[in-house]
Amino acid sequence: MSEDRHEQAGRERAPGRARSRFPGISSRAYEHPADRSALVALRRLSGFDTVFKALSGLLPERSLRLLFLSDSVRVSDRQFAHLNDMLRDACYILDLDRVPAMYVTQDPKPNAMCIGLDEPIIVVTTGLVELLDEEEMRAVVGHEVGHALSGHSVYRTVLLFLTSLALKVAWVPLGNVAVMAIVTALREWFRKSELSADRAGLLVGQDLRASMRGLMKIAGGNHLHEMNVDAFLEQAEEYESGGDLRDSVLKILNVLPRSHPFTTVRAAELKRWAESRDFQRIMDGHYPRREEDKEARVGESFRQSAASYADGVRTSKDPLMKLVSDIAGGAGDLGGRVRRGFNGFAGQAPPKDAPSGDGPAEG
Repeated sequence: MSEDRHEQAGRERAPGRARSRFPGISSRAYEHPADRSALVALRRLSGFDTVFKALSGLLPERSLRLLFLSDSVRVSDRQFAHLNDMLRDACYILDLDRVPAMYVTQDPKPNAMCIGLDEPIIVVTTGLVELLDEEEMRAVVGHEVGHALSGHSVYRTVLLFLTSLALKVAWVPLGNVAVMAIVTALREWFRKSELSADRAGLLVGQDLRASMRGLMKIAGGNHLHEMNVDAFLEQAEEYESGGDLRDSVLKILNVLPRSHPFTTVRAAELKRWAESRDFQRIMDGHYPRREEDKEARVGESFRQSAASYADGVRTSKDPLMKLVSDIAGGAGDLGGRVRRGFNGFAGQAPPKDAPSGDGPAEG
């Protein structure tokens, strides 16, 4: 879309409050480090585009487009006009050249997704539309536009295809194991991509409380008068720091089959990013541009990703992450700490008559 058309579209939408726009913004500005390093590596991989174009013939993309066209409602000036305004506004703020097609599909479960290989399409369910107010929905639309800008729709479509394929080859010896190994890796990447898209939603809505309320409603339904954002964030704190090593293992097992991080975790992650210097720099107009994407180095992105994971382990309050940090730091009496962790004594000092080891347990 040309600059004049963008400006005209902006005047037509006339949002109720002034919000910043980010001309030429690169998705690298808001992408989670783990998501960003994977995308930079894939984009620079020789023959990557060719492989996916060949794969597109096997993927049910045409079928999906026809399905939504025939059995859902396409958002436009004449249908769900308020969603159309939000979509065009989100594309204006993040400076997308083309506005993706958007559909509303009948489904009581609140959900949204961005799929497609050649051109992304956004799908939201009636359950989500009915659940969220205008500002909360604006953040969700921005979330999906963020997926489109990052190119996540391609990998989401591949994930859907491979998940379906895994079911079809389940009877083949070792066939399902091979496919599910790829699916598991894609799910880990996709969970990180959801954190990226949450950030894009905040850049579009520019209302942290609305983003928090939306996540809270997705977790607890349309009973806002019964819920509290601060209490919801305290749940995330309790989830991340509570329990012993057994709980840490259960957390990993619980999240493995999911394509999205847990809702309280997403809320806490988004709040941390909103309070960071990186977010403030973007809001001040200092961010990487798309014209610089070709110069992005894979090694640098991987170093940023590794640094992010290391910082996450170092600052995490999870008992297992504390143990990993201790191992890296060469802590003594590690065997004793593991035993205490699995016995439910993480974070407690040993009895007075017990050997002192390295002192009171921290994990």
